[in-house]
Amino acid sequence: MEIKVPLDVPKNKRIEYTKNYEEMTHGVGRLMLFAGDQKVEHLNKDFYGKGISIDDADPEHLFKIASKAKIGVFATQLGLIARYGMDYMEVPYLVKLNSKTNIVKTDQMDPFSNQWIDVDQVVKFKKETGLKILAVGYTIYPGSKYEGDILRQAAQIVYKAHENGLVTVIWAYPRGISVTDELDPHLVAGATGIVATLGSDFAKVNYPEVKDGGNIAELFKEAVMAAGRTKVLCAGGPSIDIKAFLQRLHDQIFISGASGNATGRNIHQKSLDEAIKMCNAIYDITVEGKSVDEAMKEF
Repeated sequence: MEIKVPLDVPKNKRIEYTKNYEEMTHGVGRLMLFAGDQKVEHLNKDFYGKGISIDDADPEHLFKIASKAKIGVFATQLGLIARYGMDYMEVPYLVKLNSKTNIVKTDQMDPFSNQWIDVDQVVKFKKETGLKILAVGYTIYPGSKYEGDILRQAAQIVYKAHENGLVTVIWAYPRGISVTDELDPHLVAGATGIVATLGSDFAKVNYPEVKDGGNIAELFKEAVMAAGRTKVLCAGGPSIDIKAFLQRLHDQIFISGASGNATGRNIHQKSLDEAIKMCNAIYDITVEGKSVDEAMKEF
């Protein structure tokens, strides 16, 4: 795998950046991101209730999965990492720099997820703890009336992260009162294009929806092309049938050309044993390029 190191990575940080990138993608350029940031984004309804394993009620469940399963990186807030990281030193981390709840709805106010922690604080935390922090992440909302402030924060984060040899993932969700269909394939492609202009290494987007009977895997190629050298990850979405999820993932990567996935609920809502199996099955497809049937052997 050839890594084209961005020019905003200083010469004295290129080795560290390359090492972080290779470790996250296991040398194949595709990323299996285990998403553990939803305790803010979705509150507790994703962690407790009907159809959700009681294991998921405890935040440590996320760390147990990340430590025992095959993943590329575990994304969560720095506060959780500070509370549990001493027992999970071997986990590869992505620090999510912003988060917001879903209490205020989009039809009430355009979204703006303000930055909690800056890159310098993450770098200092990494040095003091010795944790394996490889990347940072940030969510943008194209279409929000606050997008000017949002995009400036994102651009500064990418620049500062690269300056310190860290990899970047930008969550990109077109959303706001002016956005009528945030899952429109053209709009999702627009979002990946924005992330490319920010210089991020990865763009995480929701898989679009097609309402006219088109082939979604073919249409999603537009978003991958729009991103150029920025690689595209698909959000996992709500929990669905295991084989259906894995087939969709396989299509995203091997038909559309995406470079991985960011999966949370389809993993952590399961018991620890099942969550580890799900992680490993996703990894088998994402990183090792296995078929759906081969990945299903995990179960």
